[in-house]
Amino acid sequence: LVAGIILVAINPYKQLPIYGDAIIHAYSGQNMGDMDPHIFAVAEEAYKQMARNNKNQSIIVSGESGAGKTVSARYTMRYFATVSKSSSNAHVEDKVLASNPITEAVGNAKTTRNDNSSRFGKYTEISFDRNYQIIGANMRTYLLEKSRVVFQSENERNYHIFYQLCASAMQPEYEHLKLGRSQENNRLFT
Repeated sequence: LVAGIILVAINPYKQLPIYGDAIIHAYSGQNMGDMDPHIFAVAEEAYKQMARNNKNQSIIVSGESGAGKTVSARYTMRYFATVSKSSSNAHVEDKVLASNPITEAVGNAKTTRNDNSSRFGKYTEISFDRNYQIIGANMRTYLLEKSRVVFQSENERNYHIFYQLCASAMQPEYEHLKLGRSQENNRLFT
């Protein structure tokens, strides 16, 4: 196991003009250290190492709630789709992340620090063909906080899906579930 480069990024909580196609093309083919530190530099190094050594590569995106992990992963996937010239897969990140609303409903909850905090982890595997073009992706999720189903700390909420179901309790298709309104203290469902 060899550890590679480490990038510390900070979520500015606003859009910056540093993630467009022109920036992707500026980092494409560059050597590590020739350009400023950037998520595209990390992606380029992984892509180059994969092509040069014909070995799988991993990029670990980690951070606290609200740090921008999902956005960073999306930029990385967009980088791969663009530099690999995977025209039919140019929006692979959109396809991979299309499952996010469902995943987030089941795995995100309100915490004291973030109203939409991921309480689960994601592992995304991107598959390339022999020409190093994207041919598919597989996303696996794993629940980190099973205890949240039965208990929430003060001023926190259970997973969004329970509140979405309770909000839809009066819909005919949900009558058989015998759902009620969620209590405002976010602890129990009646």
